[in-house]
Amino acid sequence: MLRAMSAARILVVEDEQAIADTLVYALGRDGHRVRHCLLGREALAVLGEGAADLVVLDVGLPDIDGFEVCRRLRRFSEVPVIFLTARDDEFDRVLGLELGADDYVAKPFSPRELAARVRARLRRMPGSVEAGRMGAGTAADGWRVQGRFAIDAQGLRIRYRDVALPLTRYEYALLAALLQRPGAILSRAQLMDRGWDGTSDSGDRTVDTHIKTLRAKLRAAGAERDPIRTHRGLGYAIDEDAG
Repeated sequence: MLRAMSAARILVVEDEQAIADTLVYALGRDGHRVRHCLLGREALAVLGEGAADLVVLDVGLPDIDGFEVCRRLRRFSEVPVIFLTARDDEFDRVLGLELGADDYVAKPFSPRELAARVRARLRRMPGSVEAGRMGAGTAADGWRVQGRFAIDAQGLRIRYRDVALPLTRYEYALLAALLQRPGAILSRAQLMDRGWDGTSDSGDRTVDTHIKTLRAKLRAAGAERDPIRTHRGLGYAIDEDAG
């Protein structure tokens, strides 16, 4: 579980020493404990030990590229990843997000902006100081409170503002996947992987249809502002405190 946000463990994976030094300094000023790796394989070894709460990951590494590092990382960890790269076209952004990244920052960048993105991502993580202030936690009956939502993973149930949502299995799977990584953009392919079994021939439009019915049920439960955000060309994200 994440410790206080001001003492988060940040792993910076960057082969340009000048950029790495800037990141270590900027993130250290925010009170984070920052570790630097030059190579992707070195970073995977560190991450395999569970020694980071968030990763700032350069795409252009000299041994294996950041996309491959993220692909391997997602086999064993959901630690948040912020890509840092000189490549800023839409294809690379979509690829990074589909591999499980949480954010994407293009070079040249502002260290202050990156530090702010790190803070924002950490605030959304269950177990952070801010999450605790919002009442995040697991009750004795198995319900985990997350912003305006409450999740019973064993019973496959979700409440919104203490109102039970009448969800189908697919709606539950989609909403649970979004709530697992609040604020992160999940592509339709990622949501399909988490919501449908491998034998399904459903397409992207199926995800869109279920998102539409989810939004209707959230409105019926009292949501004045839609907590599910559409990111055109990329996918969907959820604001667990909206509404």
